[in-house]
Amino acid sequence: MSRAFIGMTVGMALAFAGYFGGFGAFLLVAALGTAGYAAGSWLDRGGRPYELREMFERSRR
Repeated sequence: MSRAFIGMTVGMALAFAGYFGGFGAFLLVAALGTAGYAAGSWLDRGGRPYELREMFERSRR
C-alpha cells in the first residue's frame, strides 16, 4: 500500500470526523492516528510488541 493512499485515507477519516463530529472528534481522530502511526513505524523498524508494552508499564511505576 503506497503512502499516498494511506495519506488519502487518513485525510478522508479526518474530514468525516470533522464534518460529523465537530472539532473535538477531529482532534481525537488525529491524535489516535498519530499514536497508531508511531507504534506501527516503531514495529516496522524491528521493535517487538512485548517491548512496546513493557515501555508503557515502566512509565506507570
